[in-house]
Formats: sequence, structure tokens, C-alpha cells
Amino acid sequence: MNRYTPHSPVFCLLLMVTSVGWDLSLASAGWLSDDTADELQVAVAKKGAGKQVVISQRAKEWFMLIDVTPENTVILKQEKDHDRYVVDESETHDRPMTPDEVDAAITDYVNSVKARVQKK
Repeated sequence: MNRYTPHSPVFCLLLMVTSVGWDLSLASAGWLSDDTADELQVAVAKKGAGKQVVISQRAKEWFMLIDVTPENTVILKQEKDHDRYVVDESETHDRPMTPDEVDAAITDYVNSVKARVQKK
């Protein structure tokens, strides 16, 4: 009796392993498609009383840090295209921003980057 017949447990196991491997290779190929590479990747992180956001798309990167202290708020914005900085600016405010103001500034920045990318 051949142990690799269609009704044997070994055959079923081999079929399942092959099927799972095929599904994983198709899923990974889809993950690397051009459609997802053109989408913006957005990562927001809390930094003390402030926040930072990093937005990336292929070789471009947008960065905003809001550093809130009891005395003031410093906002740093940078944009990179490959290894070249196209924007590198900061501004200081005389008072600390509230958490709601920080969230609104981060949201506005993300939306402005999305709008500029869609125009191109």
C-alpha cells in the first residue's frame, strides 16, 4: 500500500503544508505590490507631553515633533526626499500647548501631507 494515496494522513498533511506555503507566498507578493508602496505610512508616537509623527512614502519622509514643556512648546518640521532635507524648520511658542492642541496640530499636519501628495 502506498502511503501517499489521496486518502492517507501523510498525503493530506503534505497537501495542507503545500497549500499554506502557496497562500503565504501569494500574500507576501501582494504586500510588496506597487499599490501599497505608494500609500503613506503614518506613525504617531507620544513624546512626553507632546507627540511626534513620521509619514513616509518610498524615499520621501515627513516628520513633525511637538515638544511641550511647562514653559513653552517647540515644533520641529522636517521633510526629506531620499537623503536631502527639503524642509527643516522650527518654531517656538511662549506657552505650553494643551493635549487637544497637540492632537489637532498633528492631525492638521498629517492631512496637509496627504493633500500635497494627492495633488502630485
